[in-house]
Amino acid sequence: MNWLPAFTLGLLSGGAIVFILFLFLRQDQEEMLSKKQKKDQRTKNIMLKAVQYRLTQGPEIVTIGGGTGLSTLLAGLKSYTRNITAVVTVTDEGGSSGRLRNEWGVLPPGDIRNCLVSLAEHDSSLNSILNFRFDRGQLAGHNLGNLILLATTELTGDFRLAVEELNNLLAIRGRVLPVTTEAIIIAGQTSDGAIIRGELEIADKGFKLESVWIEPKDARPVPDVIASLDVADVVVLGPGSLFTSILPNLLIKEVSEKLLKIPAPKVYIANLMTQPGETTGMNILDHVEWVRRGLGDYPDYVIINTGKVPDKYLKPYRLSGADALLLDEKQEETLNQAGCKILKGDFLNITMTGTIRHNTQKLAETIIKIVREVRENL
Repeated sequence: MNWLPAFTLGLLSGGAIVFILFLFLRQDQEEMLSKKQKKDQRTKNIMLKAVQYRLTQGPEIVTIGGGTGLSTLLAGLKSYTRNITAVVTVTDEGGSSGRLRNEWGVLPPGDIRNCLVSLAEHDSSLNSILNFRFDRGQLAGHNLGNLILLATTELTGDFRLAVEELNNLLAIRGRVLPVTTEAIIIAGQTSDGAIIRGELEIADKGFKLESVWIEPKDARPVPDVIASLDVADVVVLGPGSLFTSILPNLLIKEVSEKLLKIPAPKVYIANLMTQPGETTGMNILDHVEWVRRGLGDYPDYVIINTGKVPDKYLKPYRLSGADALLLDEKQEETLNQAGCKILKGDFLNITMTGTIRHNTQKLAETIIKIVREVRENL
C-alpha cells in the first residue's frame, strides 16, 4: 500500500480543518472584542453624560477679578459645576494686551483669554495653542489667543460678541464676560496728593494710594454681568491683584450696588503674597479694607492661607520686594468684629518652576462647602 499520498492528503485535510477552526475562533474573538469595545464605549458615554448632568446641576458661581489668580480658581471650580460666570476686568495696559489696546482700540484680551483656557474641557492642549507667543517680526510678543480675540472683534464689530463667540467655540464649562465694554482706566490719588492714572502707574505706586476710581466714572457694566449676579449662589472676589484686577470691577457703580442687594454670600480670597509697588507693606486687613471700600461692605467670608512658604522659594520673592501675607491675632479680631467669617487652611501650591500659587482644588472645595453651608441654613 502506498501510504504517502494518503498521509499527505490526511495532513492537508487536518491542516485545512485547523485553519478553518482558527478563522472561526478569530472571528469570534474579534466579535467578542468588538462587543467589549462597544460596551466599554457605551459605559464611557453613560459616565460622561452622568458627569455632564452633575455639572449642569452645580451651583451658580460668579467670580470677579482678573490675571492669573482668577484663571487658577476657575480651573478648580469647573470640576464641580458648569454654571460659572467669570467677570473679568478690562483695564490691562501691559504686554500684548496693552499694545492691541493702543494700536487697535480693542479692549485688552489677555485676562479673558486666560479665563477661557482655564474653563475649557481640555485646557492643557488649548493652553499651548492659545498662549503661543510669537518671537519674531511685527507679531513678536503677541499671544495667538489675543490675536484671535482681536480678529473676532473685528469680524463681529463688538468685543462682547467676540468673547461670546469664543465661549461657544471652545465649549467651555461656564462663560467669561468682560465687566464692561467701555474703555475704562483706573486712577487714584496718593498720600502726597499726586494723581496717577492707568494700570501701570497704579501697579507701581498702589501702596501709596489714598483713594481710587475709574474713568469714566459712569461706565456701564455688561447687562449679562448684572443678570448673573441675580441668580448667583455665591460671588467670589479674587484671588488677584488688589488695585488692578479686583477693584476696577467693584468701582463700576451698578456692579457694587447689585452686590449689596443680592443675598448670595460674598467671598474674598486673600492673596498669598504682596505685590512689589502695588501692595508693598500691606497686610491682609489692609486688603480687606480696600475691598470694603469698593464693595460698600465687608465680604461675608475671607479665605486665608496658613501654609508656610519654604525659605528657598520665599527668598527670590523677597529680593523683588514681595513678602508672604499672614494673618495675626489683631487682624483676625478686627475682621471677626466686622462680621467676616474667616476660613483658614493650607491653600499653598509651589509650581515646578518655584512660583507660588493657590492650590486650585482646595480653593474650589472651600467655595463649594460655603455654598452647601448656606443652602443648609436656608
